[in-house]
Amino acid sequence: MATPHADLVQQLTGAVRGEVRSDATARALTTMDASNYRRVPRAVVAPRDAEDIAETLRVCRELGVPVVPRGGGTSIAGQATGTGVVLDLTRHMRRILELDHASRTAVVQPGVVLDDLRAAAAPYGLTFGPDPSTHSRCTLGGMIGNNSCGSHSVAWGTTADNVHSLRVLRYGGEALHIGRGLPDAPAGLREFAAPHLALLRTGFPELPRRISGYALDALLPEHGPDPARALCGSEGTLAVVTEATVRLVETPAARALAVLGYADESAAAEAAPGLLPYGPLTVEGMAADLVRGAAELPRGAAWLFVETGGATPAEARGRAEEITRASDALDTTVVTDPAGMRALWRVREDAAGTATRTPDGSEAWPGWEDCAVPPARLGPYLRDFRALLAEHGLRGTPYGHFGDGCIHVRIDFDLLTDQGVARFRRFSEDQAALVVAHGGSLSGEHGDGQARAELLPRMYGEEMVHLFTRFKDLWDPDGGLNPGILVRPARLDENLRFAVLPKRPVDVAFGYPQDGGDFSAAVRRCVGVAKCRTEKPGTDVMCPSFRATGDEAHSTRGRARLLHEMLAGEVITDGWRSTEVRDALDLCLSCKGCRTDCPVGVDMATYKAEFLHHHYKGRLRPAAHYAMGGLPRWLRLAAPFARVLNTLAAAGPFAALAKRLAGVDPRRTLPVLAPRSFRRWFGRRRAPGGGTPVVLWPDTFTDHLAPQVGRAAVRVLESAGRAPVLPPRGVCCGLTYVSTGRLDAARSVMRRTLNRMGALDGAPVVVLEPSCAATLRTDLPELLPDDPRAARLASSVRTLAQYLEEYAPDWTPPRLDRPVAGQTHCHQHAVLGDGAERRLRAKAGLSGELSGGCCGLAGNFGFEKGHWDVSVACAEEQLLPSVREAEPGAELLADGFSCRTQLDQLAGRRARHLAEVLAEGLPRQERPGGPGASGAPGNSSGATS
Repeated sequence: MATPHADLVQQLTGAVRGEVRSDATARALTTMDASNYRRVPRAVVAPRDAEDIAETLRVCRELGVPVVPRGGGTSIAGQATGTGVVLDLTRHMRRILELDHASRTAVVQPGVVLDDLRAAAAPYGLTFGPDPSTHSRCTLGGMIGNNSCGSHSVAWGTTADNVHSLRVLRYGGEALHIGRGLPDAPAGLREFAAPHLALLRTGFPELPRRISGYALDALLPEHGPDPARALCGSEGTLAVVTEATVRLVETPAARALAVLGYADESAAAEAAPGLLPYGPLTVEGMAADLVRGAAELPRGAAWLFVETGGATPAEARGRAEEITRASDALDTTVVTDPAGMRALWRVREDAAGTATRTPDGSEAWPGWEDCAVPPARLGPYLRDFRALLAEHGLRGTPYGHFGDGCIHVRIDFDLLTDQGVARFRRFSEDQAALVVAHGGSLSGEHGDGQARAELLPRMYGEEMVHLFTRFKDLWDPDGGLNPGILVRPARLDENLRFAVLPKRPVDVAFGYPQDGGDFSAAVRRCVGVAKCRTEKPGTDVMCPSFRATGDEAHSTRGRARLLHEMLAGEVITDGWRSTEVRDALDLCLSCKGCRTDCPVGVDMATYKAEFLHHHYKGRLRPAAHYAMGGLPRWLRLAAPFARVLNTLAAAGPFAALAKRLAGVDPRRTLPVLAPRSFRRWFGRRRAPGGGTPVVLWPDTFTDHLAPQVGRAAVRVLESAGRAPVLPPRGVCCGLTYVSTGRLDAARSVMRRTLNRMGALDGAPVVVLEPSCAATLRTDLPELLPDDPRAARLASSVRTLAQYLEEYAPDWTPPRLDRPVAGQTHCHQHAVLGDGAERRLRAKAGLSGELSGGCCGLAGNFGFEKGHWDVSVACAEEQLLPSVREAEPGAELLADGFSCRTQLDQLAGRRARHLAEVLAEGLPRQERPGGPGASGAPGNSSGATS
């Protein structure tokens, strides 16, 4: 009889100092890992220390509730999901307790993120050798559980090769300290191996990436015995790690990357073993069907990435060049600059997500993600594997650790229908037979989990699998730790996460063109690789609210999981009215960073707008949705009274009342209205004659709040021989309506815009505000997918720099020669790209890089009450530090109105749009007629209408 839920939660809450949660949000966030599987837990515990874990295990054993330990939740075989209590070890247990550079060891808690350990070891020239592609968010506990490897395993081995000793807790709370030898191990373990020495010596295939099953050969007397090594790769089924002493390795002072091109992947695979005697750090492989649009690669249809190290750059490069000479590659290149190497490695690291979509956009899934064979057999194995895919009518894109014989692949299984699931099972059985025939392991890195454990008898035979079961029972006689995984496994076609989703597409507002118009398919994009959980800022934007809060619910993955459970209707039961989903999406800044930075292109800004549209349908909305969501209308109405309203806004009582009524945080300053709008200035100016007409979009922010940006852009365009033309009054991109989920109003505004564009339809349109440009480029055609005018306008949109580069390539900007600081707008990064801006700045002598990330204001987000802390935290991540650290006299650049406002309000610094800086450098009396100037006189169409 199942333990009553209230009793479980009550006892855990009384015993544990950490958080105990059984609400729908906590449970929904942990139903899945990065696999095809889903299991609903009863509660989630975030222990503060080992004592908390022991108490959790004690309570759960007394009540007969299973426990599954969970790190970053990126496991690909289903082993980080469970039906009882999930231990979230990432919240508190993430300390590096000791780092001894003399002995090259570190003592860590299980929730330590790998990159944090590597950063701590780096000053001593050390690192932790295993480095999965999820190194920015995977934890040491999870790596031990899966015996993770990574691209450098040809040099530094697996996690098991780098673990010295472990402190663990058994189900019930008994503590053990295990390492080499058997001084502190479960009763019966000392006698376990003796009767089976012959089987243990002959029953395991000899290959570097044998991860499947339990590593019982580590118990052989000639190997120690080493129960700590045997526990690595046990997937949380034997004990819970509370502390690990790990070995560190010396990292080369310099590195180089040799990229070798081959005719096909089999040729690359057959070449890989021959490179191992040269001592490379990596031998990674991938084929052209995965590496899309990578023009920097040498000639070929498949490539090996071979990294070398040395005491000096010359030594590292020399070793790389030696490898290129020894290879039989079609073409080679050697990369030594860090930026170039990072760009190439990013292609490899993002593959786990990129591979989830085939080149034609079809979904592909794990399940046979990481088989391994002896490296010498890899070429023949890949040919047979491709043939097996074809036999079953399936497609996949293999890549991976060719030097270790380990292949990753996502396959376009149909896991939505009974027929597709049946084919998944048939293929799995045939694939297991193929791997075994080549002397391989069903898992070469990510573990067996639920995906492969059922098939372990095919690899090891019944006698060895029986030993696995006995080994499990020695450690966990009650069977409470991660049941259904590795031994007595669940079937590989049970608990599939897709089974609970709606069978038919739900009614939605956006078109979701990349997902066949199906919102469920859009949500399925999130496969759980959790790049959004990266905690260190970088050039990417995603996911600012997670970095600010550290809460899974405020990551892209967490929100996608909640939407998945909303569609499933089991844990989250009130559909679009869900308060759990609403609260998680509330801190989404709609930065669109995930649209680009997520390897699978999850677009949470769109999903948020969709959800808000349904959630508030027929109901009263928050005041900010009306006030800031309708900003274009309010600013048009306010324009004639700008001076009076500015005076009132400067008065404390009026400003406080206005902010309270509008749902604005009281710590925010209301923006100043322009006394004369950009349109009004444009209509009354005296335009010079000549120049090629170009449409200049008068977005709401430029028109009413920053007209100086529009005036500057006019001057720059005229300098380039262009005659700016404004579209008719009443055009609007609909941004503020989209961001607040008022999608009916957004479509109405967008249709009116398309109607009024008239003769300007299809002409290039320069949009100065990046968020408005991004809305026109993406939201417009996705909200009006059946209107061809929407697609035409979207394709016509250019930033100022893009337009000048494409249509006025001979124009020479003024030479400014000064350093810059500031921020690239998050929408620019995610949707538009900033390559043209970078090149324009370089031509103008504006040196230096702009920061990444998000400013934290993000349109209405940072103004809304309740968002102040997250908004400030986002700004403090990159933008504000970059400005404080800028060189004296540096020009502060920020093309986004939000970014400029955030800098003004939080740092008291004035940033400018690139157009303003360029215009300032132009000769005061310059007139059009520069290179390329031609055409009829300019026409200020609609400017005074």
